[in-house]
Amino acid sequence: MFFTDERLHFFRPLTSKYREQIVECLRLLHERLYSARADYGESLKREQVLDIFCEALERAPLLEGEDDDSGRFKSNREQAGWVLTALIEHGWLERQVDQATFQSTYPFSRMGRLFTQPLVEADGRSVRTRHRNTRNTLNALSAFLNHGEVYDLLDAHEYSERIIADFTDIIAELEERKRELVREVEAQQLVQQASDQFFDFMERRFQPDVAIRLSADSVEKHRERIQETIERIRRKPREWKAQAERDLRRLAPDLLIDANSSVLWQLLDGIESRLRNASDIMLPALRKTLQGFTQRADIIIRQLSYLHSQKHSDVVGLCRELSSLPADECAARLDAAGEAMASVRLGLVDPASVRLRERRERPPVQSLMSDLDQPDDDTLRELGVQQLLDKAFTINASNLRDYLRSALGSGTRIDNRDLPISNARDLLALSHLIELAGADHASHGLRVRIEPTGEPITDETYFSRRDGFIIDLEQDDHA
Repeated sequence: MFFTDERLHFFRPLTSKYREQIVECLRLLHERLYSARADYGESLKREQVLDIFCEALERAPLLEGEDDDSGRFKSNREQAGWVLTALIEHGWLERQVDQATFQSTYPFSRMGRLFTQPLVEADGRSVRTRHRNTRNTLNALSAFLNHGEVYDLLDAHEYSERIIADFTDIIAELEERKRELVREVEAQQLVQQASDQFFDFMERRFQPDVAIRLSADSVEKHRERIQETIERIRRKPREWKAQAERDLRRLAPDLLIDANSSVLWQLLDGIESRLRNASDIMLPALRKTLQGFTQRADIIIRQLSYLHSQKHSDVVGLCRELSSLPADECAARLDAAGEAMASVRLGLVDPASVRLRERRERPPVQSLMSDLDQPDDDTLRELGVQQLLDKAFTINASNLRDYLRSALGSGTRIDNRDLPISNARDLLALSHLIELAGADHASHGLRVRIEPTGEPITDETYFSRRDGFIIDLEQDDHA
């Protein structure tokens, strides 16, 4: 459980009116411990942590709350001590004592560091090359193909997961910026500010990240190469794949769903599925969101153009000036303006511009439904033959299990070279017999273990070459 012991009220520091100040304290401490400014050879003591918190309290504002306790803290130093105590009490920080010097240090707890990381990233100060995860997936898969290190495959699986997350982040960011533009356009005095923010976003955010995601590092560009790399991994020799499977089961046992399932195939299928979703779903959604964002920016540009064109036409000021005049003078001015605007202007049409255009006749549309004739004998015969062929080469799981039980008789172990072939259905069952080792057959009470003999079978009537293996049947007692 998460909310236990010291984490029973883990989020309580972020629910008071001091929450913005506490978040800034966490950000600044995280930057001091884990960024480029960090000194990894030195642990922060209480006085150093309080100095960092005092700096954060000067930056962050105090949110308005229901209770009025403005005199609760005499200084930022006292409030920093209260913040430190609250973060230790609720599990964000830990107090560690050096047994040699008896001095206390205050690092992040594991959960405190994990939950502070999103707060730091939301601030937008860190630089992330989020558009490179597709390329990183391809590079990691290529490294796994060439060297066989399963760590590269696990990295590729993690990078493929970040592709979807990055698309979701940039779509949410565009939607948020679009809402900000709408709010600022509604206030006429902030139109210039909204336009400045839009162009700043296009220069600093769109060009280095979103534009690359839509062109140079698009998932559509690398999807084919990633698919080809995955197919080459699947065509690797059996011994190579078996070794990779053993390493994956040893390093990542949590990924193993069933004893008969393959972790290697599960990871490769997951990467394919994520790339397909990113290319078919997330990329069109990003383009649609970006189109909506640029449309809002177009509204801003039009608003700016309109305001610039109306700069010398102060209608509101003119109305205010007329309202301050006496009624007789105001009426006289309006009548004069009406006479000036009511003049009639007669213009003649140039005969050369008048042309008679021929009307095009629309082609008739045949909307009548035609009755289909009955198929002839040759067509019916061809369909019947095709159905018979489909049935002849179809074999289901039940037929496979019945064939194996018939071949084993009262035994539980047999070599595949000793399997009988009496008819065409036995030949089909023999060609699909290795499928009995799958998890689907195990759920029906038939547990089969396949042991390769390593000796190929070449002297065959029906096959030019096939692998030799031993079939060992373990009958389930609950079947």
